[in-house]
Amino acid sequence: MTSESRNWSILALLVGTGWLIYLLAPVITPFAISAVLAYFGDPLVDRLEDTRVWRWKIGRVLAVCIVFVLLLTLLTLTLLIIIPMLVDQTRLFIERLPEWIEWFSTTAMPWLASTAGIELEGFDTARFSDMLKQYWKEISTAAFKVVDVISRGGMAVAAILTNLILIPVVTFYLLRDWDRLIKGIHDLLPRSMESQISQMAGQVDDVLGAFFRGQLIVMLALGVIYAIGLSLVGIEFAVLIGIGAGLLSIVPYLGSIVGVLVAAGAAIFQFNDVFHLLMVLLVFGIGQSAEGMYLTPKLVGDRIGLHPVTVIFAVLAGGQLFGFLGILLALPVAAALNVLVRYAHRSYRQSEIYNAAPGNKPGSEPGSETD
Repeated sequence: MTSESRNWSILALLVGTGWLIYLLAPVITPFAISAVLAYFGDPLVDRLEDTRVWRWKIGRVLAVCIVFVLLLTLLTLTLLIIIPMLVDQTRLFIERLPEWIEWFSTTAMPWLASTAGIELEGFDTARFSDMLKQYWKEISTAAFKVVDVISRGGMAVAAILTNLILIPVVTFYLLRDWDRLIKGIHDLLPRSMESQISQMAGQVDDVLGAFFRGQLIVMLALGVIYAIGLSLVGIEFAVLIGIGAGLLSIVPYLGSIVGVLVAAGAAIFQFNDVFHLLMVLLVFGIGQSAEGMYLTPKLVGDRIGLHPVTVIFAVLAGGQLFGFLGILLALPVAAALNVLVRYAHRSYRQSEIYNAAPGNKPGSEPGSETD
């Protein structure tokens, strides 16, 4: 097989694999979630399996059971405590939003216009408020109808229950056999390319490890700081705003900017004074200081190498192409592509094409004349 035909075969294989993933996305999603959970848990399993209790070594299976129970406990606590709280606050937010819209159109906008000296001739604030309320009413009604239909649909309930059973089972087996799977993939690599591929795989693992195990802890810590701080200030939707700002901090500064704007608006609407606004700014200032001085340097460092714009594009593109599965795999794929691009850039800088002297064709002898 010639080099050109081999390249076309590889391209066809990649396109076919992508198309197959697109078709099987709903089926692959629980397995992808299990793989992500196993990836998170494997380093802890590796540490525990070599640990000795008195004279007995814990071993792989017992270490997997311990980590599995920890993951299951965290997931259960999340489902039983955080999710209902977020649902209640979201419902309250939906109920209060029309009041916010009316306050914004009748109070905030005229104040901004008078302060900034902007004339709003021909702008009917009452009509604007009614329009926003109508749109929001339609959107919220449609959302509740969709949730109601999904909750009553037998197939949807069956799919949810299947995933709730399938994900833990698959996660357990992947955790147990993770090292064996990685070794099997390593043994399949062409010997001539094994060193380069292993090096690139190690770089991808560094990026993913820094991003997931570091950035997710940073997001969780910021969400807790914001939620507790805003609750102490007395903000009505403190948990919802805090958790939302923490999740959005996956993109640097986005979470703090959105969180400050929403929390400041909530503080002004709820208390109508400057003190609570300053307290909101103090809460986010503490969160940003903790992130900049301790959380990010300690947990993430400078190993990620993913530009914020790359993160946004990867998540949006993955969601558009493959739905939730695409969102789940967007950042791992982006990290892998980032490593490949850096490798290609380094190879190009070392190639004859880049280093050819002016007047010489690539591959020609130095000093030879061009045709």
